Amino acid sequence: MSAAPPPGFAAALAAGPLVLDGGLSNQLADAGHDLSDALWSARLLADRPEALTAAHLGYFRAGADVAIGASYQAGFEGFARRGLDRPEAARLIGLSVGLAREAARLARADRPLYVAASVGPYGAVLADGSEYRGRYGLGVAALERFHRPRLEVLAAAGPDVLAIETIPDTDEAEALLRAIDGLGVPAWLSYSAAGGRTRAGQPLAEAFALAAASDAVLAVGVNCCSTEDADRAVEIAAATTAKPIVVYPNSGERWDAAARDWRGEPTFAPARVASWRSAGARLIGGCCRVGEREIAALAAAVRAAD
Repeated sequence: MSAAPPPGFAAALAAGPLVLDGGLSNQLADAGHDLSDALWSARLLADRPEALTAAHLGYFRAGADVAIGASYQAGFEGFARRGLDRPEAARLIGLSVGLAREAARLARADRPLYVAASVGPYGAVLADGSEYRGRYGLGVAALERFHRPRLEVLAAAGPDVLAIETIPDTDEAEALLRAIDGLGVPAWLSYSAAGGRTRAGQPLAEAFALAAASDAVLAVGVNCCSTEDADRAVEIAAATTAKPIVVYPNSGERWDAAARDWRGEPTFAPARVASWRSAGARLIGGCCRVGEREIAALAAAVRAAD
């Protein structure tokens, strides 16, 4: 007899907190893969897909319930610059979901495992740092036209949820909320933030409120920010939205572009889990520079509180 399928993502989220994985890029870099490419980790969809499966598997075995696929920087435009036509680009974008699903199968876990399809911002495809600024000079309609084809490919690949992540401003969030309408796949909406505002400077309370009327959005929150900014964002989300909260900050180290190295000490700590959970966080994980060891400790903290 085959095992029963896991409950749908919305039902799982309603039943209790879920542990997200950590940073995909640091997981791949630690395994020796060169990511110095405009496609970043998405390059491995074409060149080393088995490396992505291995990275997801490591996080599942560390205790993550949800793996976020390698489509953050994967777009038709970026693949076209590498000489790939649209059908092949679509195949690779969809493959990101399949590789994470294969890792879930290989993990043979005693708990349900889920796959999130990463939907990064427009600036991620530009690969020029504008993903941390927003304000691209494009209107909501143009941003919706950019995102919709990739979203359709990802939705067709069968993820459990769309991880709309690292969104720097409310114009892009509005475009994405329009673009996911009718896709039939639930989503979370996660901003990059600093000082209680989006990277583009809008108050987070206003940013979170945009998703209030969307039945497709299961959770709102932040990622790819400092742990201190994550603390503040969780408080704001709890005060301004009735939706569950998603939070997965960076390690706390800072990237020094001139030295091309990380500086400072990590501040990511499982001790923060209790305060995040008490405020309403139900999807908790890590982003850049958060690896298997940190996710294992976080998973233990989440499950100890159940």
